[in-house]
Amino acid sequence: MGHEPLYNWLLSHRKVIKACAWLRGKASAGGGSPTGGGWYNKYMPVFSLTEKLEFPSPHLADEDGLLAVGGDLSIKRLTLAYSMGIFPWYSKGSPILWWSTEPRLVLLPDKLKVSRSLRQTINKGTYTHTMDRDFNGVICMCAKVHAKSKDGTWITPEMQEAYIEMHRRGLAHSVESWEGSKLAGGLYGVAMGGAFFGESMFATASDASKTAFVYLVEKLRQWGYRLIDCQMTTEHLMRFGAEEIPRDEFLLLLREALREDAGPSGSWDQE
Repeated sequence: MGHEPLYNWLLSHRKVIKACAWLRGKASAGGGSPTGGGWYNKYMPVFSLTEKLEFPSPHLADEDGLLAVGGDLSIKRLTLAYSMGIFPWYSKGSPILWWSTEPRLVLLPDKLKVSRSLRQTINKGTYTHTMDRDFNGVICMCAKVHAKSKDGTWITPEMQEAYIEMHRRGLAHSVESWEGSKLAGGLYGVAMGGAFFGESMFATASDASKTAFVYLVEKLRQWGYRLIDCQMTTEHLMRFGAEEIPRDEFLLLLREALREDAGPSGSWDQE
């Protein structure tokens, strides 16, 4: 949740990626058998995914968190990725990039922190909140708002299509903040077991996304969710009580959370 686009990263790594692509299918450093699905150079491995539904171990990600390139955004691949602590993040025009960052920013629902001023805004009832009432509107606004930023958006049309399909299948969910009949803010993410994976949020009015986030976390806590994966570290989320933890600890928490059967199945629009 709260990703920055990858343009600068791709620029700084373009030579490495080209070198890895050139070496695809070559023998490993010892000159033995072909690597098959891997892209290698002397600096780091970048695994090239095929049609086979699999990912390399998250522990093989490079120091920036990049693990693999390619594959697709099918429901089966996305759910496998999330279950392994891997997420897609790439810019328009680049191949699909898969990440497993370390450290990992997470929020345990019981550790939510809400500032006094934000709590006052919530208590005033400035916004009303719903869940899954307008998923398409939320993801489209997330893409639109971030596209206007200096760095652009990672929420490509293909990403929107994939997560809208996940929403249809009851895997992706949204929270909306309404100012009257206007969608003023919101967020979306993926829910599996007792884990919620935050993807993006937007606001066109003051505190609209923040109140949506508090609404979400309080609901998840009520439903017995154990973990919110924030994916990338931001000061914004750390102010809510999110904290960085090592990858091994995150994967352990994730495995435990995925064993839970938390929250309502299907749509979260219960009204």
